[in-house]
Amino acid sequence: MGTTYGRVLLKLSGEALMGKLPYGIDAVVVQEFAQEIAAVVAQGIQVAIVVGGGNIFRGVKGSAAGMDRATADYIGMIATVMNALTLQDALERIGVPTRVQTAIAMQELAEPYIRRRAMRHLEKGRVVVFGAGSGNPFFTTDTTAALRAAEIDAEVIFKATRVDGVYDSDPRLNPQARRFNTLTYGHVLTHDLGVMDNTAIALCKNNNIPIVVFDLSVSGNIRRALTGEPIGTIVGDSCEIS
Repeated sequence: MGTTYGRVLLKLSGEALMGKLPYGIDAVVVQEFAQEIAAVVAQGIQVAIVVGGGNIFRGVKGSAAGMDRATADYIGMIATVMNALTLQDALERIGVPTRVQTAIAMQELAEPYIRRRAMRHLEKGRVVVFGAGSGNPFFTTDTTAALRAAEIDAEVIFKATRVDGVYDSDPRLNPQARRFNTLTYGHVLTHDLGVMDNTAIALCKNNNIPIVVFDLSVSGNIRRALTGEPIGTIVGDSCEIS
């Protein structure tokens, strides 16, 4: 029997929007995601989304290539807004009211991030997509997801990935890698399992927000995960390691 959620936060990487393209946005893939999110909203679940920008620009890579790190991160934040607007368009074309809120003011394109306004949108059944990360360089969109989830009182973070859960080593390199069903925050941090960055994990631990890591590449998994079907790996303080 699955868990019934009232308000959730979905973390989508920018790479997820590429589909099988080498970079950019695959409109077909985005529309598929929108359909699944629409099915979740239709069940009365409030959905907020944090989206990355790695399909367009990744600040760490820009910095490694010689750019100033803060400047590279700001460019990455702008890339996340492009993805957020794309998601908004896909959702609204199938009748799901959606608002984009950005941590960097872009008033001609989106609302500024205002916590109480975001919560009000969710209460009214609108999807809220958070763009521009936290508005600060040197922080990842994983940390933004944990921060926003805590701010809007989300019950859980869903981390969409390209594998079906958390393993003790890379399953693509090690066929004997162990997949976990449940994990504690402490185990994730101690063993550096790469679920999210350490700042994000610490935020989730301090605010008791469980994280569900699931495989985005399987059609229907967004809907399955957000509607509470047991899927992927759950990270939380009340979890045993299994």
